[in-house]
Amino acid sequence: MSLTLYHAEPMANSLKALIPLLEKNLPFESRYVNLQRFEQHEAWFVEINPEGQVPVLVHDGSPVMHASVINEYVEDVFPQAPALRPVDPLERSQMRAWNKFIDEQVMNFVSIHGWNRRVRLVAQQFSDEDFEEYLSRIPLVEQRNKWRTARGGFDEAELDNAERKVRIAVERSEAQLAETEWLAGDSYSLADINMFSLCSISLERLFPHLADRKTYPRFWDWHDRVLMRPAVQTALAGPDHTDPAIKEAIQHPPGG
Repeated sequence: MSLTLYHAEPMANSLKALIPLLEKNLPFESRYVNLQRFEQHEAWFVEINPEGQVPVLVHDGSPVMHASVINEYVEDVFPQAPALRPVDPLERSQMRAWNKFIDEQVMNFVSIHGWNRRVRLVAQQFSDEDFEEYLSRIPLVEQRNKWRTARGGFDEAELDNAERKVRIAVERSEAQLAETEWLAGDSYSLADINMFSLCSISLERLFPHLADRKTYPRFWDWHDRVLMRPAVQTALAGPDHTDPAIKEAIQHPPGG
């Protein structure tokens, strides 16, 4: 059995795919893809994933793409404990409903603020000519358009709407956690990993007003319980090659 995970820094979708492998103590090769050097768009990587995006799990030579699909695949092929899907069919359906909500209604809106801070700084380092050459190597049209938008900065209306959507996600989670210990019931699941990786891990940095533990006590207690899991701590200790100047700007944006 051979498992190789191609991933970037332990954040967002890369973190989301790392955690289940570590939770299940599966032996795998970690292959870091440097997004700042645009390795995800190099020919060798596009051969693995024609979309030019991380993460990718290669199992015995066959690639599996997209973090949510990877995590379901890992559960299908390696059902050994700890199970990361509820046994109860209703709770399992609730887990999948949460994942659909997070993937479609949360991830992109957190991403807009992350791109506005991080990717904008990277994109602005290019000359116009070099930027167009770089864009020509991005396989997905949607990603090319997002890079163009990020270079100029997202408009305030789009940023405000994204913040509204993220607040709804936190409020929805707070309400659910008043009823159940975890998002999809009484067991820790892929839904918790998804919300943690794509949302709560970034809130204090991107949306500090949503980090109010008095307003959202159950949400932040849940966040802390996920954060302290050994597998999550191991994943978060992975390589981070973010340029120090960019990291400082992200942490302390002008006027932020």
